[in-house]
Amino acid sequence: MLSVADAFDLLAQHVAPLPSADTPLSDLLNHRLAVDVVSGVDSPPFDKSMVDGYAISLADDSTELAVLEQVIAGGVPTQPLAPGGTIRVMTGAPVPHGTDAVVKWEDCRELAPDRIANPATGVAPGHCVLKCGTAFRRGETVLPAGKRLTPLDIALLAEIGQARVAAVPLPRAGVLPTGNELVAPDQPVGPGQIRNSNGPMLLASLAAAGVPAVDLGVARDELAALQAAVQRGLAECDVLLISGGVSAGVMDLVPGVLAELGVREVFHKLKMKPGKPLWFGVRDGDARRQYVFGLPGNPVSTLVSFRLFVLPTLATLAGAPFAPPATRRGVLATTYAHRGGRPTYHPCRLVERDGMLPQIEPLAWRGSADLATLTRADCLGVFPAGDYELAAGTEADALPL
Repeated sequence: MLSVADAFDLLAQHVAPLPSADTPLSDLLNHRLAVDVVSGVDSPPFDKSMVDGYAISLADDSTELAVLEQVIAGGVPTQPLAPGGTIRVMTGAPVPHGTDAVVKWEDCRELAPDRIANPATGVAPGHCVLKCGTAFRRGETVLPAGKRLTPLDIALLAEIGQARVAAVPLPRAGVLPTGNELVAPDQPVGPGQIRNSNGPMLLASLAAAGVPAVDLGVARDELAALQAAVQRGLAECDVLLISGGVSAGVMDLVPGVLAELGVREVFHKLKMKPGKPLWFGVRDGDARRQYVFGLPGNPVSTLVSFRLFVLPTLATLAGAPFAPPATRRGVLATTYAHRGGRPTYHPCRLVERDGMLPQIEPLAWRGSADLATLTRADCLGVFPAGDYELAAGTEADALPL
């Protein structure tokens, strides 16, 4: 069987970012830039007032200043400052030529509706004035290629007039649980049946990762039905997540169907617990490469496989460098005994401690079908293969969930 590390190496060799596309501003959230964004404008584009106040010249020694006009945001001054004069400006409005500072309204003394006492005493040059190009200059790179765009980044693109930009699209993922035993969550369970939990879990996991998802329903363990569902997934998606049907049972039909549809196996079965039956393959079409994960049917196995392998793949398709998921170092809160020749990803809880490594608390886990215990976990303890016992206080790794 392949090791987890070798599986990561194979993923890194086969997965590459999707081709970039010219994308409108409204669709750019969470996309990664394919190019550096260079501003074609200065920001701000003019010297502007940072407050509601009066524009003054510090060289003017008049005791009183006449209010020559008022300029609101969106307007422009019609005249420069003249000796003995001031112009009332609103926040964001351009200041007139000759302005050294702006003084807030509340710091000025009004003598008449159109006259104020000169407020220049103690005012420093540039007070409450944001000079043209203070934030950035024309020709400056304001967003680098590879950056994942946030709402603030999108605001910046709007500010510089970049209504469209080349970005890596988000991959589209399809979710296809399989099995004759599965019924919908709102349906009664008959003899030998269970409710479909993997489908909702995977769809929710994709939503949490910001990945567009397609619910392909449930495919029965029948060649024709399974083939039709897989064909639809390949037609509509960049990544197809199939749960169940990838082990070695009589009704584990998924690998054969994938082979018939031109999906090339990269690896099948890993040295890990849970998640041993994991299948991964690619299909190279005329215009794009597609990726298929055959996830184990048990829910804990499915989630562990998703966290370890699917999420890094989705991130790489969306433009990030491939990287295995990061673990955290901690110390065991209790004794932990391990048995078996496969490394184990055991549901645990992390307990943060000020100035110290967090504690890793292994939960009482009953195997890969024990979804209830997983709901109480916030990490997976990572325990190497072998027969051993670790004492409380021993350092270990944990994979956050």
